Amino acid sequence: MRIVGCRPVLLALFGLIVSLAGRDIARAQVNDQGELSIELVDAKVLRICADPRNLPFSNEKGEGFENKIGELFAEKLQKKLDYMFFPQATGFVRMTLAAHRCDVIMGFPQGDDLAQGTNPYYRTAYALVTKAGGELDQVTTLEDERLKGKHIGIVAGTPPATNMAAAGLMGNAKPYPLMIDTRYDSSAAAMMDDLAKGEIDAGILWGPMAGFYAKKANPPLHITPLVKETTGPKLVYRIGMGVRGSDQNWKRQLNRLIQENQPAINKILLDYGVPLLDENDHPIGPESATKSP
Repeated sequence: MRIVGCRPVLLALFGLIVSLAGRDIARAQVNDQGELSIELVDAKVLRICADPRNLPFSNEKGEGFENKIGELFAEKLQKKLDYMFFPQATGFVRMTLAAHRCDVIMGFPQGDDLAQGTNPYYRTAYALVTKAGGELDQVTTLEDERLKGKHIGIVAGTPPATNMAAAGLMGNAKPYPLMIDTRYDSSAAAMMDDLAKGEIDAGILWGPMAGFYAKKANPPLHITPLVKETTGPKLVYRIGMGVRGSDQNWKRQLNRLIQENQPAINKILLDYGVPLLDENDHPIGPESATKSP
């Protein structure tokens, strides 16, 4: 269940209150220092909760940017890396993190109550995806008159759908399903295929998906993070990692790893086309990627 992988599911369910504390099962272990640990499934293994087929985030082959960040953290922690794979749809947190089958969700929106979030390690936004050099690649807001009457792809139930409705763009919109089994389907890939074929004039995707597919396209597509919206919900989010509510020491350890390795994390994200934003909504490029989100 993701934002947008996104992850759109986590953002769509943003604000839903689910208490995990009562379901946590303490599993006592002794770590390398001889101290009792009740937080981790295995103190010697970095066990990540992940989707088996949800690029650019993760897959079973380790090809996603969350896989790469997991490899970085496992190296820093001097731990073996392992995964609990489960499709990111309804029940993802319950079946993975809350069931003590893994210890961290690598991408989690700040403020969501399905789990406890770490400090954010990137900040990004939903983005408008268009053909480069076309009449729409200068559009920066959904209120732009140039979008009137255009066929725009949107993942149903995601936050920008509200903004589209407020801007009067839903009449010609093409919806794509939010709840899918990522092992067999991809709304983002279907939308980008329709854009390439001319069946839609533009698409709106969660930033990491937009950047990943735009970079893969031939020729590359143009993306514009939607940071200037004046109606509907704000479309910019901070993304951290998700842990169980009781795992305070583990959360602090992850926060230190994020802080100490932010430049390396930024490089991984930029390599996958993720449109990184600073706190003023300005793009973070390779020259400024050493800064924290």
